[in-house]
Amino acid sequence: MKVMKFGGTSVGSVNSILNVKKIVESVKEPVIVVVSALGGITDKLINTSKIAASGDSGYETEFQEIVYRHVEMIKGVIPAGDRQVVLQKQVGELLNELKDIYQGIYLIRDLSPKTADTIVSYGERLSSIIVAELIKDAQWFDSRTFIKTEKKHSKHILDAELSNQLISETFKNKPKVAVLGGFISSDKTSGDVTNLGRGGSDYTAAVIAATLDASILEIWTDVDGFMTADPRVISSAYTIDELSYVEAMELCNFGAKVVYPPTIYPVCHKNIPILVKNTFNPEGKGTIIIQKNGNSEGKAIKGISSINDTSLITVQGLGMVGVIGVNYRIFRALAKNGISVFLVSQASSENSTSIGVRNDDADLACQVLNEEFAKEIEMGEITEISAEKGLATVAIVGENMKHTPGIAGKLFGTLGRNGINVIACAQGASETNISFVVDEKSLRKSLNVIHDSFFLSEYQVLNLFICGTGTVGGSLIDQIRCQRQKLMEENGLVLNVVGIADNVKGLFNRSGINLDNYQEDLYKTGMDSSPQILRDEIIGMNIFNSVFVDCTASSDVASLYKDLLQHNISVVAANKIAASSEYDNYIELKQIARKRGAKYLFETNVGAGLPIINTINDLIHSGDKILKIEAVLSGTLNYIFNKISADIPFSKTIKMAQEERYSEPDPRIDLSGKDVIRKLVILAREAGYKLEQEDVEKHLFVPDSFFEGTLDDFWTRIPELDADFEARRKVLESENKHWRFVAKFENGKGSVSLQEVDSKHPFFNLEGSNNIILLTTERYKEYPMMIQGYGAGASVTAAGVFADIMSIANV
Repeated sequence: MKVMKFGGTSVGSVNSILNVKKIVESVKEPVIVVVSALGGITDKLINTSKIAASGDSGYETEFQEIVYRHVEMIKGVIPAGDRQVVLQKQVGELLNELKDIYQGIYLIRDLSPKTADTIVSYGERLSSIIVAELIKDAQWFDSRTFIKTEKKHSKHILDAELSNQLISETFKNKPKVAVLGGFISSDKTSGDVTNLGRGGSDYTAAVIAATLDASILEIWTDVDGFMTADPRVISSAYTIDELSYVEAMELCNFGAKVVYPPTIYPVCHKNIPILVKNTFNPEGKGTIIIQKNGNSEGKAIKGISSINDTSLITVQGLGMVGVIGVNYRIFRALAKNGISVFLVSQASSENSTSIGVRNDDADLACQVLNEEFAKEIEMGEITEISAEKGLATVAIVGENMKHTPGIAGKLFGTLGRNGINVIACAQGASETNISFVVDEKSLRKSLNVIHDSFFLSEYQVLNLFICGTGTVGGSLIDQIRCQRQKLMEENGLVLNVVGIADNVKGLFNRSGINLDNYQEDLYKTGMDSSPQILRDEIIGMNIFNSVFVDCTASSDVASLYKDLLQHNISVVAANKIAASSEYDNYIELKQIARKRGAKYLFETNVGAGLPIINTINDLIHSGDKILKIEAVLSGTLNYIFNKISADIPFSKTIKMAQEERYSEPDPRIDLSGKDVIRKLVILAREAGYKLEQEDVEKHLFVPDSFFEGTLDDFWTRIPELDADFEARRKVLESENKHWRFVAKFENGKGSVSLQEVDSKHPFFNLEGSNNIILLTTERYKEYPMMIQGYGAGASVTAAGVFADIMSIANV
């Protein structure tokens, strides 16, 4: 025999009830069908009774809506004819009874618990009669005749022994299809209508399944089964194929509302599987819950659940240390007042115990505990007890955690790196559940980062904020757009661009921005942007695995790094300003990144996409020491000095570099040597030396007067240098030498200068806009390490930025 329970949404519409009929009639073995009230009817019944009790005649309108729902449902599922007439009459009689009860409540202005229980029972009584008439060969049973309760502590508790006996007698003949209402019951002594409380229909089905030794209990609802997390928060959440009873119970207790927790015990005791399926997707596999999850090689964590209305109450004081019975008094006082505790965290020193309760219970809990410990509080042994509200509790669940060392370490490390503060935590010795409390504002971020980090998600996600949409930023966005599908398929990585900004507009969307037409969207729907707005939006989104990508040359944008890193947002910078700023600022940024577990990467600050900084870091970390750096670090200047010729004067080569987008928009930045100085300072610092820009000795080839005035003034005057450069170039050509603007660091001193190199020098054949760097180290002393390649250009710089982003993902 099979027991099937259909929830309110399963019988909430004509189409869903017809699905129920199809599902049940496909079963070959005897089946007991337990149904809830029509979707939303229970709330309607309760609200209508409250309106009537208040003396408001508007209850009549509410009641007519209840009548209308049931009448229209019958018309929708039962063809016109005698069957429909008989059913309408049967349902009409029940509705008339209900109307009389409402009328009585309205007249006496009173709603007793007994009457309220009677009213809500009509939901299941009505729905089960309709379903019984709809399904072929079905027989209707009244649950009140065999589900019996007794009153304990003002609550109706199932009398399991009597109910089991009556269930066995009622179904001893094994009807082909039995249909009954869940949730409802009756008192074993008085016969008054009672109910099993929240989730009572699930519980009814479980009790019947256990009593009759059913082959399986099927819970049909409006979801495909247990999900790895709440899909409303985590779009990548997916259905869990298999859970153990323990795992399912833990998830249910912490907010997963798929199955009512007490449902599990009766069938677990009899080792009856529970199958959770979707009425609206009957072909779906669903989730099977069994005695033992035999896959010890599976994922350590099966799912994540959460309770978002959490208050944390802490009883603390030095007077608790070594005193026996303090916790007994805490839980006794709470239990007497009907306050449920779902989390307990205690320090090993015994000087504090924290308990998690629902927000609605927090004030009463504090009052009760302050009364219980009034004497100790007065003597100063315990501090006054108050509640910390606005919190959320998260639980990670999986029986395989006990087979996997380091789960707790990884969990809290992952949360810490994403800037999530854990306020309290608890873990049982069974290692099936690790629970922790966070600020409610961090709940979404917590769920996402755990889901992503513990491989519950099909893909790892990096959320990118890209600032700057010029040549480098635009190329980067295009590269991400082209590579995104491949990275998903081959590397399991999703690059989710959630923010794009320039100096005018900003576009933000935590679900992701469409990169096909981002420029149009940026200016049509984007908000006005400024560095402060950019900072507030990024931090305010509080999104997990965040990376800020700076493709600007703005000092204002660079000033945001500190705040972003302090909020555990990694920074990838093509912008050289921060890394070459005052040494103290450079060190502070690196220290914040290290402390917060974020990344601050700026490989493209020197050599565009060449692996120069990473190579220096690898050498240093492996114990080597950089003794000397010699480099041609300006692709712009190398381009200029490779292009200059008898036909192309010096001034024209500068214009060509600008047109080819090798130079800055203002080429004076390149010609002043400032860009090269910044790069040399960065390399020296990464090599372990303290160097400021002012410390670098400059030997420039353009007089200082040319850097004064406007950019237009510069373009007007620069041809004045052409004749001198041409004369010097002819001499250089006769000696078979080339000009190279060389940066050098040795013995703690840095310099930049225009040098003449002969054909034997490694820099002689450097072509186009290429860069070259020679690293002399303790290991590479006789033959320096050489790195050479494209050192300028939007696409290679963007590729270098892309590589930094990928290194954050560890791909």
